[in-house]
Amino acid sequence: MNKTEVAAGFDGVAEHYDRLVSMNPGYLKHLSLSAQRLALPTTPADGSVRILDLCCGTGLSTAALRRVYPNAEIVGLDASAEMLRVAAGRLAGDGTTFVAGDATDPRASGITGEFHGVLMAYGIRNIPQPDLCLSHIRALLAPSGRACFHEYALPDSRWQRAKWAAVSSAIIVPLSKVVAGDTTLFRYLRDSVWDFDGPGEFQSRLKRAGFGEVQMLAMTGWQRGLVHSFVAQRGAS
Repeated sequence: MNKTEVAAGFDGVAEHYDRLVSMNPGYLKHLSLSAQRLALPTTPADGSVRILDLCCGTGLSTAALRRVYPNAEIVGLDASAEMLRVAAGRLAGDGTTFVAGDATDPRASGITGEFHGVLMAYGIRNIPQPDLCLSHIRALLAPSGRACFHEYALPDSRWQRAKWAAVSSAIIVPLSKVVAGDTTLFRYLRDSVWDFDGPGEFQSRLKRAGFGEVQMLAMTGWQRGLVHSFVAQRGAS
């Protein structure tokens, strides 16, 4: 599997995806933590706040945003039609809009206007042109807007890398066979973590894309040191 086939891979596991991630201790808590770290207004008077959830999948990240920002206008975008079907069912009636499209260029998929916040959970490492994607995300943000990239980024630490090797190969991939009946997507996702930027490299990539005040914030539990909230301001024009 390569990056252009990822959406089709998610189509194939959409009905099993939530069951799989529910076996990951802290998964939902960590999504909520990244949503909170956007630090957007939450009061009823701030209902004009707009948030874009890129690569929203089955809507677990979107639901986290809705819990933290109950009055915001939220738009979720994903390239997998089946994942979006699950997401739309999860958040039916709460005012969230879902759009099918490529996160590389959300405006090409009909996304309009400015956003105060963008959350992208487990998405940027699967984009074939990440730098182009980042430039488009920055352009979508309001002048004071913030983006949060909730993502794996393996440090040079031998212990942390061994931890990912053990968990991904001995637990995640075998579980995907049991629950979803196929390991293709999850073997790709395991390897995509190895292939992605380290923490410092991704922070540098964000700065090259024009983002300012880039922060890397840690998670808790077994994912500490592996998954991070990379929070970045839009930066000067």
